[in-house]
Amino acid sequence: MRSAHIVKLQNVRTAHNLRRVIDRTANLMGVVGLAVADRIEQAARDILNHAGETPAAVVVIGYGLGPSNDQLRRILGLSHPGSVRLIDRLVADGLVVRRKGRDKRAVALHLTDAGDTLREDLLKGRLAAIRPLLAPLTRAEQDDLASLLHKMLSALPTTDLERCNLCRLCDDRVCTDCPIPADFRIQGPATGNC
Repeated sequence: MRSAHIVKLQNVRTAHNLRRVIDRTANLMGVVGLAVADRIEQAARDILNHAGETPAAVVVIGYGLGPSNDQLRRILGLSHPGSVRLIDRLVADGLVVRRKGRDKRAVALHLTDAGDTLREDLLKGRLAAIRPLLAPLTRAEQDDLASLLHKMLSALPTTDLERCNLCRLCDDRVCTDCPIPADFRIQGPATGNC
């Protein structure tokens, strides 16, 4: 009887220690996540003089598929008035133009040449802001980290819209083996795509 009690106590201690390791790892990952987000936001602010969803709007519109205001709004998680104000500002800044959409009732958003140039700067700036965090790792450790991140992202239970939201600042030319590919050919709520 005493032996069973000791085994049970050891199992409780092991479970408690495992929980502490998991919590510590989660805490550290949270700090890295904030460091990455802060660096990306600062890079966008330096390049664009705007933060928030403005850089993401430029990147998403730059995929070249002519999203409507409503499609962009859903990807960025903005209200309709917030999205209209954002697009109006991008148009006034000479970065975005409105054109006829595939559906004659909708207006398609496209980047101007200045918008394309700025998008390129944003994508390069984002990666340049994140790279220093990887510098302490060896090439093998970076490969291991990439594999682990791929595995974690692949396990995310995401909808099409959530994938578009997660990838709203991604350079799709770099991430050729995306674990959560977002389809920015936005179809609308009936199909479930972005």
